[in-house]
Amino acid sequence: MASSGTPGSAGEATRAAPAAVTTGPDVGEPPVPGTDAAPVPARPEVGAAEVRPGPPRPRRLSHWQRLRRDRFLLLLSVPGVALVLLFQYVPLLGNVIAFKDYQPYLTIWESPWVGFQNFDVIFNGDPAFLNALKNTLIISFLQIVVVFPVPIALALLLNSLLSERIKRVVQSILYLPHFMSWVIIVALFQHMLGNAGIYNNWARQHGFPLLNIIGDPDLFFTLITSQVIWKDAGWGTIIFLAAISRVDLELYEAVAVDGGGRLRQLWHVTLPAIRSVIVLLLILKLGDVLSVGFEQIILQQGPVGLERSEVLDTYVYNYGIVGGNWGVSAAVGLVKGLIGAILVLGANKVAHLFGERGIYAKW
Repeated sequence: MASSGTPGSAGEATRAAPAAVTTGPDVGEPPVPGTDAAPVPARPEVGAAEVRPGPPRPRRLSHWQRLRRDRFLLLLSVPGVALVLLFQYVPLLGNVIAFKDYQPYLTIWESPWVGFQNFDVIFNGDPAFLNALKNTLIISFLQIVVVFPVPIALALLLNSLLSERIKRVVQSILYLPHFMSWVIIVALFQHMLGNAGIYNNWARQHGFPLLNIIGDPDLFFTLITSQVIWKDAGWGTIIFLAAISRVDLELYEAVAVDGGGRLRQLWHVTLPAIRSVIVLLLILKLGDVLSVGFEQIILQQGPVGLERSEVLDTYVYNYGIVGGNWGVSAAVGLVKGLIGAILVLGANKVAHLFGERGIYAKW
């Protein structure tokens, strides 16, 4: 009987042992000195949010570390940067002849200084300069209002085609004129619409009235605008088609579910999606607003005359280079560049006011 009580006592002691181990320091208190017990972590209070450490912040690299990391990419960009510096920025130093009486047989530094004398054609209102400025502004207005929206409309029409094969064929036909030089484009228009062109020869044979489109000064602005549209409108659709291809198709499905047709999808989905691209290209176009195509116009000045066809680019060539007024040509070109820069900065500021990024982010 005594032996039977011993195991029971031992079992009770064994079961009681874990309860005795938990006694000692309270939870969250440090261990008693001289013992090997590890500190017991504190239990969070009821209702307290558990604080978890976030992801480690990436270590910020110094400039030298980033240069070392991207050294191969920087080496690959050296030839392109060198070409830009050599052919775009170094020639800017030649604008100093706008303030000199430059003579070709003298160097730039040996030519005498004349200050702002070369700018007199601008400040004093030279009639030839004012005529060139007027024609330039008219052509620029036509190119922004008439020519600029055409690639957008073509891109929207091409995107609406369901057959990919037909879309590729139409795109190839529209892209082709872009790869022709202005010499070929002007020659084609002269052979088709000139006084001795295909149409007038056919009209003479069949007794129809003749069309003098190429040599008519009143139709000159319409002629060069149609030439620009025919040559470059198809090529300009590439950027807009790329922007349209990034639109989420679920947005179109959502508009269709709400009962919207193709026009609703175009107005509420497609145009807002490509708005930033349109604003960017419009700002860049404003920077080039006073350059309306030197080669295209100089090739057609003969039949039309300078009164209607003279623009700033041809004025610089005819009066400055051909006439030997090198300083005046540099002065007009410098003012034209400054006006373009001001237009770009101003248009970019307006884009920021409407919530667009523009060509660079807001400072």
